[in-house]
Amino acid sequence: MSHSADATALSETMEQYRQACQKVSQYVFDHAFELRLIKLHQALYYFLRGEFDLRSQMAQSVFRTVKARYDAIQTQLKERPYRYRDDQGKWQQTPKDLTWLWQPVQFRRPQLDLVRGRDWSLKKDGRLSLNTLRGRIVVTPVPTKHWDSYFDGSWKLGTAKVVKSGHKWYLHISVTKVVPDYDKAQTTHVVGIDRGLRFLTTVYDETGQTSFLDGQAILRTRRKFKHLRSELQSKGTKAAKRKLRQLRQRENRWMTDLNHRLSQALVHHFGPQTLFVMEDLTHVRFATEKVAKDRRYETVSWAFYQLEEFLTYKANAMGSQVLKVAANYTSQRCPKCTVIVKEQRHHEVHEYQCQCGYRSNDDRVGAMNIQQLGNQWLAGQKHPKYHLRSAG
Repeated sequence: MSHSADATALSETMEQYRQACQKVSQYVFDHAFELRLIKLHQALYYFLRGEFDLRSQMAQSVFRTVKARYDAIQTQLKERPYRYRDDQGKWQQTPKDLTWLWQPVQFRRPQLDLVRGRDWSLKKDGRLSLNTLRGRIVVTPVPTKHWDSYFDGSWKLGTAKVVKSGHKWYLHISVTKVVPDYDKAQTTHVVGIDRGLRFLTTVYDETGQTSFLDGQAILRTRRKFKHLRSELQSKGTKAAKRKLRQLRQRENRWMTDLNHRLSQALVHHFGPQTLFVMEDLTHVRFATEKVAKDRRYETVSWAFYQLEEFLTYKANAMGSQVLKVAANYTSQRCPKCTVIVKEQRHHEVHEYQCQCGYRSNDDRVGAMNIQQLGNQWLAGQKHPKYHLRSAG
C-alpha cells in the first residue's frame, strides 16, 4: 500500500471490526448461542455503531462474520462426535453441538469484511475502492494468477475480506458462478478415490487404471512439524509461543496448498463430465486405540474433509461431480466375487487376498469398491451401499 495514511485507516478499521466481532461472539455465547441475524440486530446494532463507530453495513457484516464462524464450528463438531465405551465395553458416540464449547469463539486476528457495491468496488482503471472508518481509500492491486479471468463477466463478485500478513495486504474476494446441473447420461469417467495415510489417495477409474499418491513423505513432514512444536511447547517462553503460532499457520498453509494441488490435478486429469466417488467419512475416525500414542497425531489429523471440499467445488466448476457413498465394507469386500470377509485384508503387508484367488493392494481394492458404488448410482440406485453377507 503506497500511502501510510491509507494503511493506518485500514488497520484501525480492521481492529475495530475485530473488537466488534469479539463483542458479538461473547453475546452469542452468553445467550444460548443465539445466531438469528434479526435477533442480533435488535440487541446489538446500535451498540456496535456507537461503541466501535462502525458504518451501517459494517455492523451488519459483523453479525454475518460471527454467525459464519459459529456455523463452521457447529459443522466441525457434528463431524466429530464424542466417543466413549459403555459398561459392556462397546464403543458409543454422542453428537456434539455448540453447547460443548467452554468459551466464546475468539477473534484475535484483525480482519474486515466488505460488501460488494457498498464497501468495496472495482474502478474502471482497475484500482480498488475500499471503505474505512475514515472514508474511502483507493488502492492498486497486484494481480495474482488468473486474476483477469474472474472479471470477464461470467463470475459474480461477492463480499471481500481484508487481511494482513507480515507487511503485505490481501483482499480475498468471494466469487460464484452458475454451472449447469450434472447430467448422469453424459458421464465419461467414473473415478473411485480411497483416502488414507500410507497413500494419501488411491485412484481407480473405469478403465482399470490405478494411481497412488505416496503419503510417506507427507508423514515425515508432519512428524517434523510435530517435533518442532514439541520443542517450542517445552520452552514455554513468549517468543516460543509466538513461534508456535507461526508454525501452526505454516503447517496449515502447507496442508491447504497440498490439498489444492491434489484436487486441481484430479479435476484436470479426468476433465469434464467425471463422477468422482469418495467415501462419506462423516462420523468416521481412524481407530486410535490400535495406533501407537506418539503416532496418533499423524493418524487422525489430516485434513481429509478439506480435500473433499476443494475437489467438490473444483469439479463443479469443471462440469463434474463428487458423489459421497457409504464407507461400509469398502476395504473388506472382494471387488471380483463380492464376498465380504474382514480377515481377507492383511494390514501388515497391505494386501487383500480373497478365497476366490484374487489378490491386490488393499488400498487399490478400496478404490475399486468405491468406484463400483459410483456405477451403481449411475444405474439408478439412490444410496448405494454394501451389506454384509456370508461367503456361502
